[in-house]
Amino acid sequence: YQSCMASPSNCTKLHINMLQLTGTIPSELALLTMLTWLDVDQNRLSGTIPTELGSYSNHTYLCLRDNRLTGTIPTELGKLTSLTYLRMFGNRLSGSIPSELAALTHLNTLVVCTNAGLCGDIPANVTIEDGGWCSSGA
Repeated sequence: YQSCMASPSNCTKLHINMLQLTGTIPSELALLTMLTWLDVDQNRLSGTIPTELGSYSNHTYLCLRDNRLTGTIPTELGKLTSLTYLRMFGNRLSGSIPSELAALTHLNTLVVCTNAGLCGDIPANVTIEDGGWCSSGA
């Protein structure tokens, strides 16, 4: 976190988990144009997932798990063509899993379980790990 604050234009990893952060995920994170890794899990973040998170061209890791996020999964996340890891479980997300996620051909880990309001299919390029909507590719 501190290295990103010192030089935001060179920030590639932002790992701010288990800090009891509250509020929303700031859309301004999209200004960190070199970001490839974002981990904000196990906080108390609320609100919706900003659509601006879909603007990272080299993003490979996105972990939003165990917060209080609501709303739908933004279709813009389907633009993260380098994404290999996406975890959003343990929130309050609802609606359909966007079909745009099928465009994530490098995605090998997708975990969206324990979001009681989610429905829809897991992209075919991701292997289902168990009977729920928790999945992980090998």
